[in-house]
Amino acid sequence: MRTMRSWFRDTTGGLPTTFWYLWTGTLINRLGSFVLVFLAIYLTQERGFSASQAGLVLGLWGVGGAVGTTAGGTLADRWGRRPTLLTAHVGAAAMMLALGLARDLWAVALGALLLGLFAEAARPAFGAMMIDVVPAKDRLRAFSLNYWAINLGFACAAILAGLAAQADYLLLFVVDAGTMLITALIIFVRVPETREAGPAAKATAQAPRGALRTILTDRVYLGFVALNLFAALVFLQHISMLPIAMGDDGLSPATYGSVIALNGILIVVGQLFVPRLIRGRSRSHVLALAAVVMGVGFGLTAFAGTAWFYGLTVLIWTVGEMLNSPSNSTLIAELSPAELRGRYQGVFSLSWQIAGASAPILGGLVREHAGNDTLWYACAVIGALTAVAHLVSGPARERRAAELRRSGEALAPVSTTRKAQPTEAVA
Repeated sequence: MRTMRSWFRDTTGGLPTTFWYLWTGTLINRLGSFVLVFLAIYLTQERGFSASQAGLVLGLWGVGGAVGTTAGGTLADRWGRRPTLLTAHVGAAAMMLALGLARDLWAVALGALLLGLFAEAARPAFGAMMIDVVPAKDRLRAFSLNYWAINLGFACAAILAGLAAQADYLLLFVVDAGTMLITALIIFVRVPETREAGPAAKATAQAPRGALRTILTDRVYLGFVALNLFAALVFLQHISMLPIAMGDDGLSPATYGSVIALNGILIVVGQLFVPRLIRGRSRSHVLALAAVVMGVGFGLTAFAGTAWFYGLTVLIWTVGEMLNSPSNSTLIAELSPAELRGRYQGVFSLSWQIAGASAPILGGLVREHAGNDTLWYACAVIGALTAVAHLVSGPARERRAAELRRSGEALAPVSTTRKAQPTEAVA
């Protein structure tokens, strides 16, 4: 018992109060994240759209998200983290209800586009705020705890959504919108602005061109973002093509909900222990292993035909996801300058949105023209190639991170100069 208390204290103790309000908002929001999990099933079974049309709608969600993350990152640095989060959550709640009420394909497509824009605009501001309030030494466990909350909510949402979908699909949209509004209320009441004030922040806000040039010439960071894009193309097939493949095998939406909930359950059980397992290990090796495991998990989907086999594949690629997330989060934090955290977060989130737009469209085309098995074999190949790329590019990332730790100033924007702050020098 004493060991468990000690472990719990080491895992959760000492984190700022603002972090825990953000953590609570994340958990509540994810508990109601019904729609994205079941959108492919909703479009094909409830609305009667084809797999290609469903892929198009999901792709437009990703296109809107790409615009949203870019705008959200800029607004987080220039306007502030807090107002960006509030606007994004309230706007996403409104668009969620509009999407649930839409009937024609053009209306559904437009609703998905706008929903993606608002929903994903919150990501860069949220990530920047997490880095703002959590000291560098605590970020690995803070991001792991937040990831744990995401998946606890996701696991519960997947199971509940499968049951709610059998009663009324509109209920999914209403509950999802409600949790977004509750999250916005928590931010409005309890979360202060965390953006660094002062001359440096003001200069950065007035010089977006210099900031953009800094990011576009940061080859180490852009290479890291590109590798995440390929990993995301594989990972996001679980939202778009996996439910369709399970439907082809005669499995119900409720069965899909139960199977995909295994992803969240495994992360909830194991994610709190992952930081200790990977602490002190080469992040390049961890990311490479994660890419291989995810590729194997999705590749085995080609042989699945029953619920238990699909569940097994989910458990395998979930292990890869658990290894991937903490290392990704800490690398972004170490490679992001304080005054450009929102923009750097936005560029990284952009890789997810490009994948979100491309994965369902490419997955649908491959399924229709080359077959279901080819899609999953391709996922395995992409995972293996991504692993090799991580091993090759990893040393350059670590050298850059070490340089930034020594200097205390991460890639100062070309249009501004500033003195390192004491906390950044320590980091």
